[in-house]
Amino acid sequence: MSYLGQDIPKLGFGLMRLPMLDKEIDIEQTKTMVDKFLAAGFTYFDTAYGYHEGKSEEAAKIALVDRHPREKFQLATKLPAWFGPKNAEEARQMFFTSLERTGAGYFDFYLLHNCGAERTKVFDDFGLWDFVLEQREKGLIKHVGFSMHDTADVLDDILTKHPEMEFVQLQVNYADWDSPTVQSAACLAAAKKHGKPVVIMEPVKGGLLSTLTPPAAAILSEADPQVSPASWALRFAASLDNVITVLSGMSNTRQMEDNLAVMADFRPLAAAEYAVIEKVKEALNAVESVPCTNCAYCLTGCPQGIAIPDIFGLLNQYLMFDSLEPAKSFYGMYTRGGGAAGTCSECAQCESVCPQGIGIIQELKRAAAIFE
Repeated sequence: MSYLGQDIPKLGFGLMRLPMLDKEIDIEQTKTMVDKFLAAGFTYFDTAYGYHEGKSEEAAKIALVDRHPREKFQLATKLPAWFGPKNAEEARQMFFTSLERTGAGYFDFYLLHNCGAERTKVFDDFGLWDFVLEQREKGLIKHVGFSMHDTADVLDDILTKHPEMEFVQLQVNYADWDSPTVQSAACLAAAKKHGKPVVIMEPVKGGLLSTLTPPAAAILSEADPQVSPASWALRFAASLDNVITVLSGMSNTRQMEDNLAVMADFRPLAAAEYAVIEKVKEALNAVESVPCTNCAYCLTGCPQGIAIPDIFGLLNQYLMFDSLEPAKSFYGMYTRGGGAAGTCSECAQCESVCPQGIGIIQELKRAAAIFE
């Protein structure tokens, strides 16, 4: 059975983590990466209004649009209406700003960016579902969809309300396959239920699956010492059904070359290789982590407004992937306006309602010692 985008090569270039030169995008290296990507037969590029504070879209124009025939690639970008706009007019202007920045003339794939939780309501209130359909009618968009970081029931609800959306972009990787918060497997099933193909993002979980803990890395090395941990993650994602493409946020030519080597002659995972992935998942799950399921009961009544589930997610990320700097970076973002772990007053309200019986006060102290 055919589906939208099935003929697009299964590696997409995510322009979210472009190479940097001091504090600016390294345009020359980006040009080299774009050229290598296209020369290898790949065609899908993904950016967004807010990536690199808008400079990602500008880099797409300089490195891609201005240098290659428009019909030779697909360009996707996204509209984050929940981030900045005060009204519908400002939100809709984001689309036209993206068109101007990229110089693309039209977008092959256009997404309402990061639906889920309270963010979806902004797209409803600003009438953006109808707006993107209007732009498709005008030929400024070829295909409309949305990206989402939320649970499968939320995805099912959005797709039920908006069957006109043609595709969805989801976080899918083997580490999040059975995650109670990310729900990669369940979200894929929900998309399939509604007949929507999927663009996969975060197949390497923001790079974490390229820097595994020693026990997990040893499992992959024993299975095939010639390939990188990241290549296993990419092949897992690309082996799934109903996939338009798998985005990789490549940050230098070395990463580009490694991904191209894996995907230029792509072969789906065999049964024995799936068994290896399962062993890696077991090794990751064996790491002593905080058993938080993100039920959010602890948030109600917290006098310090501490984002406890988010902090525990970062603590688990650090523990499972030995990834201090990325976790600290996100911690800084989450606590910029207050609610740091170290501000806990030890009132124990959170512990009294936690279904998992987590010693939240002690875990927050551990998080504060690591991240603050």
